[in-house]
Amino acid sequence: MARAATTSDVFNAVAEPRRRQILDLLALGERPVNDIVEEIDLDQPLVSKHLRVLREVGAVRVREAGRQRLYRLDAAALKPMADWLARYERMWSERFEALEEILDELKESEDGDDD
Repeated sequence: MARAATTSDVFNAVAEPRRRQILDLLALGERPVNDIVEEIDLDQPLVSKHLRVLREVGAVRVREAGRQRLYRLDAAALKPMADWLARYERMWSERFEALEEILDELKESEDGDDD
């Protein structure tokens, strides 16, 4: 089975760790490519390639400011990921609550054994 292109959707694009690093930086605010290059210690052509992929899926926007291109996060593109993860978050919360109840019962039974 052929693998989906990394630019096909935000899930595939964000699967790459360097792209997640770039998104983390852009979550802090708008930045020129040179700042991103410095922060993640990656060659400029590779950073530009990752930014292109992120732009193609809508996770990053770019604007011209004189001779600079400034990149910023467009978090709306990440919403499908957040929606998908929300189902699992509910499941995890329920399981943690059940675990907490079990641990409380165990603690109570241990405290009762000390008497």
